Amino acid sequence: MRRVTQLTLTMESKPGVLAALCSALANAGVNVEAICAPEAVGKGKVRLLVGDAVRGQAVLKEARLRVGTEEALALTLENRPGSLAEVAGKLARAKVNVKCAYATTVGTGGPATVILTVSNVAKAMEALGG
Repeated sequence: MRRVTQLTLTMESKPGVLAALCSALANAGVNVEAICAPEAVGKGKVRLLVGDAVRGQAVLKEARLRVGTEEALALTLENRPGSLAEVAGKLARAKVNVKCAYATTVGTGGPATVILTVSNVAKAMEALGG
């Protein structure tokens, strides 16, 4: 488990917006490691984990995008039923709220990477033994 800084943007939900965002980062050599982009009535809150958060934020500001940051946790879990339930249970017992979660796996049997935005990162890390 590691603490990470994710970039946050509120953007319009229309064709080309995600392409412009990702192209700005790509053209500057900033790698997107994880992304969460749900829609909510014509807008979406995009959360990005990038290889270099400081550089990514600067690039997006240069592209005239309003970008903020928030602290999150990146966890590597076993890709099996119950792994995320165990983590969520520990956080619940510690009274830590999960505000956002997104994940990816690398096929069957590979690890799962989970990004969690939580109400209290320090308390979450303590509850998860990190």
